[in-house]
Amino acid sequence: MGQVQLTAIRKSYANNDVIKGIDIAVEDGEFMVFVGPSGCGKSTTLRMIAGLESISGGDLLIDGLRANDTNPADRGAAMVFQSYALYPHMTVRENMGFSLKMAGVKRTQRDEQVNHAASILKITELLDRYPKELSGGQRQRVAIGRAIVRKPKVFLFDEPLSNLDAALRVDMRIELSRLHKELGTTMIYVTHDQVEAMTMGDRIAIFNGGLIEQIGRPMDIYRRPANKFVAHFLGSPTINFVNRPDQSKTQQVHFLWQQLNCTNPAAASVGVRPEHIRLASAQEGVPAEVLLVEYLGDAMIVHVKLQGGEELFKIKQSDSQVQLAAGDVVGLQFNHDYVLAFDAKGTLISRL
Repeated sequence: MGQVQLTAIRKSYANNDVIKGIDIAVEDGEFMVFVGPSGCGKSTTLRMIAGLESISGGDLLIDGLRANDTNPADRGAAMVFQSYALYPHMTVRENMGFSLKMAGVKRTQRDEQVNHAASILKITELLDRYPKELSGGQRQRVAIGRAIVRKPKVFLFDEPLSNLDAALRVDMRIELSRLHKELGTTMIYVTHDQVEAMTMGDRIAIFNGGLIEQIGRPMDIYRRPANKFVAHFLGSPTINFVNRPDQSKTQQVHFLWQQLNCTNPAAASVGVRPEHIRLASAQEGVPAEVLLVEYLGDAMIVHVKLQGGEELFKIKQSDSQVQLAAGDVVGLQFNHDYVLAFDAKGTLISRL
């Protein structure tokens, strides 16, 4: 079992409240991702679960038992850090089995558990090498293997892929997802990378300023963000926002608002994601001037500015064969099924 329950958890340093009362329930066998900008409190929360940080208030339950004051070694959690923290004078085998050795596990049993973990991670041929002889990805596998041999109830990952290059990060995301399915163990994963969160998590918890803005399945949150912060944080390129125009705005801005089809009087702004805007001729949509085109091979990102206004938009087009250049005038058409409306406080409104 590996259920983790956080109820009204707080963390303070002197008079500085870092975690301001959060509630999270992680189910047994779930892959939960904590995601948010730097300094939002996600790593601090993970460290409190591990026992590396004291808890200032609230209750931490692991499998139903209060663990606030339980020794870290007795919580049934194993943590994988951003830094590999491998002993340079030990072989891979010795690094992976070190915690078992310190716990008094016999050599034969240690070797059996290390061999099993190495087999799962596909690093059996590396067991007799030293860390300096390994690549970054191999070192990360060793660090994960060191956690696996302990057979924890819960795996805790603190930005474990941030030191890897882009291609290797993709490979390791796949490996970690495979590992989760194979082991069936609860995993809590911290990252600031929303792509990692969206592709790896069964559910994600979005942190902001020591609070949790929203918890849910990745695509559910992407489609129905609780507020403007969540809407902006998830998605690349980021969502486009348009404020309700007042009398000082130009006719073109009012025309833009009409085309967004937002009739709810409580709506102070609307959001539309780049992939939900289609480029057409200037006569067929809201006229805008092209500022920049980014060709990505399979798609292109077009940056435009509303004609007669200051509003900027990012449009993601799957057809990258269309040739556009700065100064071209295009028309913007919106998929109204995906336009999001927000009130004056930035909270999502259920209907346009």
